[in-house]
Amino acid sequence: MDGYSSQPYRVFSRRLGSAASYSEFIGAIEVTQGHPKLEEKLGFLEEERPFAFQIFDNNPERILRSAEVLRLRNPDFIDINLGCSAKQVSARGAGAGLLKDPEKITRILELLVKNLDIPITAKIRLGWDEHTLNYLEVSRRIEQAGCCALAVHARTKAQGYKGSADWNAIKEIKRNISIPVIGNGDVKIFSDISRMLEQTGCDAVMIGRAALSNPWIFSGINREELQEQKFLADLTSLIDLMQQYYNPDRGIVLSRKFIARYLQPYSLDPILRREVMTITDREKLLGMISQIIRSNVSNPN
Repeated sequence: MDGYSSQPYRVFSRRLGSAASYSEFIGAIEVTQGHPKLEEKLGFLEEERPFAFQIFDNNPERILRSAEVLRLRNPDFIDINLGCSAKQVSARGAGAGLLKDPEKITRILELLVKNLDIPITAKIRLGWDEHTLNYLEVSRRIEQAGCCALAVHARTKAQGYKGSADWNAIKEIKRNISIPVIGNGDVKIFSDISRMLEQTGCDAVMIGRAALSNPWIFSGINREELQEQKFLADLTSLIDLMQQYYNPDRGIVLSRKFIARYLQPYSLDPILRREVMTITDREKLLGMISQIIRSNVSNPN
């Protein structure tokens, strides 16, 4: 998730119980031609292992070149994104745009498997739209190319994040290939994990957007079950990680996108929300959040 699954947030999630870490979106062009913030995207800690760099592009040779560069940083595996639905990515034939060209998918993955000495995985959607559901063909090609695992977001590119994920499609893919299948889509609460595993037979579950509002799902806790003391302790830990990785000022600023999601269950008037989202002092910020929590506990909706 570009802009969200940064190193400090991945470490935070791992300490709460996540099982594997993927880098945020990395464009092959960023790696081969350089980018001012590339190093920030590439940093990872030993405690994140198993760790993967996630690459996107539409050019097989450029993807290979970028993967060879990233291989020098010793990830545990490299993941190729074939599912991003963002227009700026898919419209140029990258991400989910590659679902329109299964043969190119084969070329990309065969190049990587042939030239790299670490596992290659991929993530797909079900197709470009409801009229082009080619997930079985693409899944078989991914397996035949030599990939070690496949993650499936059970929506089409056209759906984006709307509508319901089709878990039956994950089940169908699992029955038709032998490599591990990782299910993704509409896992919002802790019980959804076991429900997806049971309903689809998939080997593992990938949680994306839901973990932005509730990373405690990795600990088996739904957001409404979270004790306020733990919430404050964990929020402090996240802010510390963000400030350590970036710097104190920038770390606070970059923490705001997570804080905004964490405070959604509480009643905040617009003025108070604006104040929380603009404060730069760590202790004042934590104190204000503590007051918000106490106020909501004593005056529940």
